[in-house]
Amino acid sequence: MNEPAPDPAPDTDRPLPREPLAELVTGGLGVERLAAVVARLRRELDAHERAAATRGLLDVAKGILVERGVGGPAGAARQLEELADRAGLPAAELAADIVNEAARDMLARAVPAPEGDADGTAPPEAVRLRMAEAGALSGTDAPAVARSLLVHALRPLGATAVAVWQADQDGSLTLAGSAGFPAAEAVRWRYVPPRVGVLAQQALLSGRTLWHGAPPASAVSIGLSGTGDGARALIPARRTNRTVGVLEVCWPEPGEPLSRAVHRQLAGLAELCAHTLDGAGSAVPDAADPLAAGADPLGALAEGLLDRAMVLRPLVDDQGRIGDFRITYTNELCADFAGRPRADVTGRSLLEVYPLAAAPGGLFERALRTHTTGEPFRTERMVLPATAGGALPQATADLGIGRYGDCLLVSWRTHDSATRLAALVEHTQRLGRIGGFEETPAIGEVIWNSQLFDLYGLPPDSAPIPLERLQHHAHPDDADVIGRFLREVLHRRRPASTAFRLLRPDGVVRYIRAVAEPVPGPAGGPMTVHGAYQDVSSQHWTEVALAATRDRLADSEQRADEGDELALQLQRAIMPAAPAPIEVSGLQVAVRYRPAEKRHLVGGDWYDVVVLPSKQVLLVVGDIAGHGIDAATGMVVLRNALRGLAATGAGPGRMLGWLNTVAHRLTEHVTATVVCGLYDPATRVVRWARAGHPPPVLVRGERSTVLPLPAGILLGAVAEARYAEETVLLAPGDTLLLYTDGLLERRDRTVNQSLEQLLRDAGPPTGDLEKDLDRLLTHSNSDTDDDTCVIGFRPR
Repeated sequence: MNEPAPDPAPDTDRPLPREPLAELVTGGLGVERLAAVVARLRRELDAHERAAATRGLLDVAKGILVERGVGGPAGAARQLEELADRAGLPAAELAADIVNEAARDMLARAVPAPEGDADGTAPPEAVRLRMAEAGALSGTDAPAVARSLLVHALRPLGATAVAVWQADQDGSLTLAGSAGFPAAEAVRWRYVPPRVGVLAQQALLSGRTLWHGAPPASAVSIGLSGTGDGARALIPARRTNRTVGVLEVCWPEPGEPLSRAVHRQLAGLAELCAHTLDGAGSAVPDAADPLAAGADPLGALAEGLLDRAMVLRPLVDDQGRIGDFRITYTNELCADFAGRPRADVTGRSLLEVYPLAAAPGGLFERALRTHTTGEPFRTERMVLPATAGGALPQATADLGIGRYGDCLLVSWRTHDSATRLAALVEHTQRLGRIGGFEETPAIGEVIWNSQLFDLYGLPPDSAPIPLERLQHHAHPDDADVIGRFLREVLHRRRPASTAFRLLRPDGVVRYIRAVAEPVPGPAGGPMTVHGAYQDVSSQHWTEVALAATRDRLADSEQRADEGDELALQLQRAIMPAAPAPIEVSGLQVAVRYRPAEKRHLVGGDWYDVVVLPSKQVLLVVGDIAGHGIDAATGMVVLRNALRGLAATGAGPGRMLGWLNTVAHRLTEHVTATVVCGLYDPATRVVRWARAGHPPPVLVRGERSTVLPLPAGILLGAVAEARYAEETVLLAPGDTLLLYTDGLLERRDRTVNQSLEQLLRDAGPPTGDLEKDLDRLLTHSNSDTDDDTCVIGFRPR
């Protein structure tokens, strides 16, 4: 037979002695030679394991041939050799094909992964999987199985470590076997308690394969350092539709999601682990376990309960799936969910007796999940499944389900009217932070409920505090109000209430409202006081916070009103709504300004018309970003700065460059848009530049046009900026309009659409510049409630 031979040791290994490692170390061998010895021994061990696994695979194939009537073991061996020679295949590969054809299991259905090593020496994936199976079946314990899976099946996939987790019925995990991890790490992870949230428990509860290409830093599992960890796959190991463990496979580097072929291979290997865990007595007991042979021990446990209980055993179909549960035992207290005697229920299936249990989220689904994962189920409000179409009303109960071996123990406690009322009172007191008491002062008897101990911050086994000692547990400043309260209740025997500060032993101060009512005893007996304490700290601090908030809000409103008034006065002083017409150097100028309707939206729109020493006329319209006092003061800064810059005789582009420096470096982050022009009366030419502002409009005769836009970013956006210039020659009767965006902005239109509307409204001129500007403001339908400024220039 073509069995693989152990790898020959390299020449460098041959002269090394065969003494034990301890003698090699004490004998003075260097670290490099010691590492070489370890590497050689590891290769020999791997070769030995491959040979053993190959023999196991060949033995399985021989057994299949014997079962098919080939002959005895010797004849089967000869037949296997002849078939391998005839097919030109290694005997191990042919044996894997025979086993796959006969088994037709998950390993046989696994899609082969990509081809092996480039030199063709790696065995096919089918051989690797079957060798891993042979090693797992022949292993004496789970650690041997884990090593077989790693050596034969997982290392070719790039994996470097594997862990086989055994699940217990309480959701805890035991590291049944591992390979590729340091010994200390395996010892540290030998047991994981329930509900820790490690990666294997997540896969156990979800019941599906989990893939982490790069585990998050918060992930917890064996071998994880928290940063830079490699990829991980976690595959539930199922046996007869029960999850008995989890197979965890680790890669040294982060990776992409698994291919479908690799996923199927891992699922098949997890099935091998389930076989090993099941045989080792994991979550499913073996036949020697009394719970596996019958429900009598569990029935004895059910009889010892103070609640109603029943024992369920799964009914498994031909495909290994649980389709129902059989009620194998009911305790003596059990009157079933529909009120029938236990004899009418015991021995029948769950869904036969209670068809409504199959509803989504119902009893069957909960029982199946508990049986699959082993995690107990508890709830305080479960609707019991009465008979289908029954006349009995649905009832609720406290329900618990636990798995014991292969069986389930279901116990419940129904809620009658008295139980529901008591639970309602308890929940009400807990939600309202109320604690009740009853006191008989004459005999010194005091009774508290559990909520009152919590309210006082005392352990439940503490002695209740009588009313007469109440002031010793209160703030000293509240002694007077507590004294009046006690005199009213204990001496005048009248109902009373008070509020005080409770000093708890843990140093916490709580605001408490106390209510008490004295009740005369029967036939002249001692008086009893009924009462309650309520923690009203949240309400008290809420009232304090609301009062402080109201004060701050009133102060803020006053400051805001003062700021708005100051901004409005400043703006009105500089920007009158309708100044008188201006006649300068043969140029007629008219201005219209419409402030925002809301005072807090007072903005920074501004304009200026100045005759310079050079007889040129400075024409400016600008808009400061923002509203309020900051916008108004920014407007003043830029307006005055531009007047000063205009006296230098520079052109509009140069002036805007300087003004940008002022806005960016010499103000508190002011940004603005501006159109700046210089009108020469001698030539009627306007040189102009813009900084992010809407373009001027020229009205000439019956036609209105938008002037070309020179390049220029808004002021204050960058430290250095250049601004291009344009020129326009005005003829007598022409009108040049400069404006701010409040004239045309609308929320439901684009800027181009608004400009088209402005051009329609601007012409034809009437001959009266004042009326033309009034018409523009009248037809302006801006809906942004922003300031609006428009200035018109017309040469005569």
